Amino acid sequence: MREVMSKYYAQRANTYESIYQRPERQKDLLEIEQRVNSALENHKVLEVACGTGYWTERFAPVVQSVLATDINQSMLDVAAAKEYPLDRVQFGLADVFALPASTKEQYSACFAGFFWSHVKREEQADVLAQFSRAAGKGSFLVMIDNNYVEGSSTVIARTDLAGNTHQFRLQEDGSRVEVVKNFPTDSFLRKRIGLAARDIRIFRNQYFWMLTCVLK
Repeated sequence: MREVMSKYYAQRANTYESIYQRPERQKDLLEIEQRVNSALENHKVLEVACGTGYWTERFAPVVQSVLATDINQSMLDVAAAKEYPLDRVQFGLADVFALPASTKEQYSACFAGFFWSHVKREEQADVLAQFSRAAGKGSFLVMIDNNYVEGSSTVIARTDLAGNTHQFRLQEDGSRVEVVKNFPTDSFLRKRIGLAARDIRIFRNQYFWMLTCVLK
């Protein structure tokens, strides 16, 4: 499934940001952007699965620094072509499931935008451990993702035995691919993330959710 997701997003590098253009989501999107910027202000950020740098571009002006990573070079190429505050943003290839350990005080925060929903339930503990290892214990974690909204979200195609929900997406070449897309409740997030973090806070508007916590 990881390989499927990687290939899917590699094909979408040049059109991915169209998902942020839906008119009905603009108010909620702006609210999340403001909250992300407030949460990450003055932090040294490790961003995982940065994609096209949509979120990197938005919070870069308020942070001390950011290393934005992704598994797809095609995504990083799009991200790196954008304009950022001088000497504040770097990019690097990295697999979320094999992140390099941080050096002392290298980062103070980790950011993951619209990534958690693609992580299988059975792999979430490993991902949280990777975040802690890469950003450092005691670092601040900020995650944002989608709520399921009937009539706006892509319909759920199936639910597997582990409780993961799946959607069908169209590739740029017209083929159809099945992807994991989970929509966790607040209680599920608190239960799962509470094993690896403290001070969990969750905010939701109609279309998006945001979680902040401190990694153990």
